Amino acid sequence: MELRCREPVRVAQLRANVSRFETAQRFLREVEDGSLARLRMLESEGAGLAGPGRILQMNEREVRKFLEAVKTGAVKIDAAVERLRQLPYEDLGFAKIDHHRSIRQGFPEVIFARKKTPKQVKEIVRGMLRAKASHNILITHGDRKIFAAVKTVAKTAQFHELSGAITVERSRAVHGKGLILVVTAGTSDIPVAEEALVTARMMGHHAEAIYDVGVAGLHRLLEHRKQLTEARVIICVAGMEGALPSVVAGLVAAPVVAVPTSTGYGSSFGGLTALLAMLNSCSSNVSVVNIDNGFGAGCVAGVINRL
Repeated sequence: MELRCREPVRVAQLRANVSRFETAQRFLREVEDGSLARLRMLESEGAGLAGPGRILQMNEREVRKFLEAVKTGAVKIDAAVERLRQLPYEDLGFAKIDHHRSIRQGFPEVIFARKKTPKQVKEIVRGMLRAKASHNILITHGDRKIFAAVKTVAKTAQFHELSGAITVERSRAVHGKGLILVVTAGTSDIPVAEEALVTARMMGHHAEAIYDVGVAGLHRLLEHRKQLTEARVIICVAGMEGALPSVVAGLVAAPVVAVPTSTGYGSSFGGLTALLAMLNSCSSNVSVVNIDNGFGAGCVAGVINRL
């Protein structure tokens, strides 16, 4: 009777072991085949085992390192399967941290702080730090209260006053192939431009800025002609009538990412006039992002600069 009672338990254990073995075998086959499709669905941190509460997150090179460790036996099959169960995100209840976005897109999830509480932002940052990955952390549209909360879990955090961006720099690796140049029409456009500049730098690109060279004084722009022609991507930020991107694009061969800002008087309609002007640019190398969207401009410029 005692043996019969134990039999179902043994069968269940055998089935669980077979399932784990088959899963690990699939991973090993994909390593041998050099499959990138599966690699982009994985996250971990090196070949070491994840401890309790530790989240998996890393780049493609580190994923390959992890899979090679499984292949050579440095990481046991059961341990590897246990680690992979934590993918693809960490659920905090009020937010789900997308830990392997850096593998899919080349840059990790960015925190949009507006309408989030300081505690919520802090906990998201804590989750990203807990992953022990080496990527930078970027928070946009923050304020000093949010920065103070983030600072309690990330001592190296920095607050960028003009744009409201908060950064935690953990890597200075360069991923871009050239210069991203951020150009503004006026001084009032600098807050949006700074968000683009900070975004590009945190994504691992060499980025510089030229401020206050709008069409009301084109001689100021032409003084920087050499720097304009050397840039691989240009982000052009302008409010009012939004004419500067067309002018800049006509001087260079590089792609120009135009950013309309809400700077202007009544008939600028909060940036709508600049947006429509940029969308109707006669310069064919101009592309446009949303009003005041410095982050979007910095991000897409970074993607172009990696190509």
